[in-house]
Amino acid sequence: MQRSWWLSTGLSAGLVVLSGVAAAQQIGTNKAEGKADTYTLSVKSQLVVETVVAKDKSGKFINGLTAKDFTLTEDGVVQTIKFCEHEQMPTETAPLPVVPSDQEQLTVYKRLTRTSIAAEGPAKENGPTKYQGHRLLAMYFDMSSMGPEDQLRALSAAQKFIRTQMTAADLVSIMRFNGGAVDVLQDFSADRNRLLSILETLVVGEGQGNNDSIDDASSADTGAAFGQDDSEFNIFNTDRQLAALQTAAQMLASMNEKKSLIYFASGLRLRGVDNQAQLHATVDAAVRAGVAFWPVDARGLVANAPLGDATQGSPGNQGMYSGAGAQAVTDNFQQSQDTMYSLAADTGGKAFLDNNDLARGIVQAQQAITDYYIIGYYTTNSTPNGRFRKIKLTLNKDSGAALEYRQGYYANKEFAHFTEADKERQLEDALMLGDPMTELTIAMEINYFQLNRAEYYVPIMVKIPGRELALAKKMGAEHTLIDFVCEVKDELGGITVSNVRDSVNIKLNESTAADLAHQPIEYDAGFTLTPGKYSIKFLARDDETGRIGTYQGSFVIPNLNKEVTRLPISSVVLSSQRVDSKDALYNATHGKDAAKNDAANPLVEDGRKLIPSVTRVFSVDRDLYVYLQAYTKGAAAPTPASTSTATPATPTAPDTPVLAFVTFYQDRKKVFETAPTAVLPKPGTRLGVVPLSFKVGLGSLAPGRYDCQVSVIDPVKGKVTFRRYPIQLVR
Repeated sequence: MQRSWWLSTGLSAGLVVLSGVAAAQQIGTNKAEGKADTYTLSVKSQLVVETVVAKDKSGKFINGLTAKDFTLTEDGVVQTIKFCEHEQMPTETAPLPVVPSDQEQLTVYKRLTRTSIAAEGPAKENGPTKYQGHRLLAMYFDMSSMGPEDQLRALSAAQKFIRTQMTAADLVSIMRFNGGAVDVLQDFSADRNRLLSILETLVVGEGQGNNDSIDDASSADTGAAFGQDDSEFNIFNTDRQLAALQTAAQMLASMNEKKSLIYFASGLRLRGVDNQAQLHATVDAAVRAGVAFWPVDARGLVANAPLGDATQGSPGNQGMYSGAGAQAVTDNFQQSQDTMYSLAADTGGKAFLDNNDLARGIVQAQQAITDYYIIGYYTTNSTPNGRFRKIKLTLNKDSGAALEYRQGYYANKEFAHFTEADKERQLEDALMLGDPMTELTIAMEINYFQLNRAEYYVPIMVKIPGRELALAKKMGAEHTLIDFVCEVKDELGGITVSNVRDSVNIKLNESTAADLAHQPIEYDAGFTLTPGKYSIKFLARDDETGRIGTYQGSFVIPNLNKEVTRLPISSVVLSSQRVDSKDALYNATHGKDAAKNDAANPLVEDGRKLIPSVTRVFSVDRDLYVYLQAYTKGAAAPTPASTSTATPATPTAPDTPVLAFVTFYQDRKKVFETAPTAVLPKPGTRLGVVPLSFKVGLGSLAPGRYDCQVSVIDPVKGKVTFRRYPIQLVR
């Protein structure tokens, strides 16, 4: 893997992305095209929302309270309550009518669609909001921690609850964590058939059952909200599970009502102090979002064998005879339940352990949300120091009443007060967000080159306008640190296949700051991938100001081995500069690793690297470089059916040259064309790689918009391929 960055020496007139880019490349930016820079004056205030359960001395709920009946203090300072709403669900709400199994209209979907949690939205003409008067239950299935038997037991319990115990006041959401992403399979809904259909699909398995499926082309797909894997982003599986829970809690933060997250898992075990930071972050996110965790141990009532069961090998040491082995089995099991108990106790829920009737755990969460008040106020302490603020609530007229509410919260924190742990947490949170952040403008180009019959080298080029980083020098800084995080996922499986985590330290003297004002920062990385459809998420953060930019998109690596009608070629790279790879201001690899990466990168030739032009804007005063590869020994032409397998193989024909040329069109008229160039395949390459490189002078062309077409011809096999790209020429 290769990654490096440098200041661009080419012309940059801003990040302009031209439309109509061919499918050979993925190119884009996280900033809307044509959007003018504006200045906004904003005033920030922090709304704090509390859910309060009020009971008298006899344990009965107290009704009819208003904001004037409460006194609320934050760190001893009295706060003004802006609103107070009463949420009440009937205590004797009857379950929905039971529908016979033969009358259920269930569907086993071929593929489950991911959606998102819809915001509550404003009330219409002083009427109730979308979720007002409803009990919100989110069923969260941690598939990464449960074996097949536990998954079936958890899903069956959820089906039992929806069929026989769900009431008219209940709204149920279904969420799933499969180790790579938190998927919202169903937003809060009372549609029992839809909920049961999703659960049935999880039981049967996606891609099985009948042909009645959801068409992704016509349904919402917001993408996964969690994308970490077991690389440097997460060292332990427990961290990944806790971070996924944190993501789920943040999804539920958009509505003010109390939310219960029923967490189905086969235990969750902390490993010393390594997971404490993530545990605290998860609990804090749940408290902020008003989410109570109700963990349900999907293992049910377990009778452990003293030395383990058949699911794992025997320890085979002296612990078998001293009792240490049996004690370790018991300790591990108890520790896995302790974490679930802690999550429940710290967020206001209750863990359901050691019981085979898992549906009772859901009923506990259901019955806990019956009568409460939603109280909101704007805190008078606007200092974003990240400290804990203690809240105290009392009733003015009934000093003996029992009030249940969260005892405080952590304030927001400015980036200047962030610790190293806070900064890492901010990057991870930004990576999990479904929508891109656009505080920094990022443009990206993705190319591909075939390495062998199975793998492709995929270089990416990222550009960030230097003027957006020059702010650090104005603030008196002598350097600025840029953090880069990149993640590539397989879109079909949702699995992370490659990632990058880099930090670049830029020294800011007067000369560098002046260059940053009108030149972009360029960063490149490379991955080795197999053919398929991928999604990429790239994040950059200015470590001086805390501003973050995110680019996310999709790209396809085609299988060139299956190309039989046209000559297989790679992406076409258009560039206006070649730089010495040793002249890069920063290079993440050194010595042998750097030489190895340069050898694998087709854009490096004779120690000089070709820098793709992400913006496709070129100066007529400079040369245009065009580079691509053709593969003459790709897929063979189809063999006639009548051909006998016993026929001797035809001797391999000697390598023949490939012809290529570049043509410029303007208003559909040809205005310039290079002479055809004949190039022989590289000797000793099994793919018959033909490197095609052009250096085109642009001095004879007037500034304007053109279509640059690259044509490649194999005269012996009679195959032709061409690619066309819109470009902009400037003076």
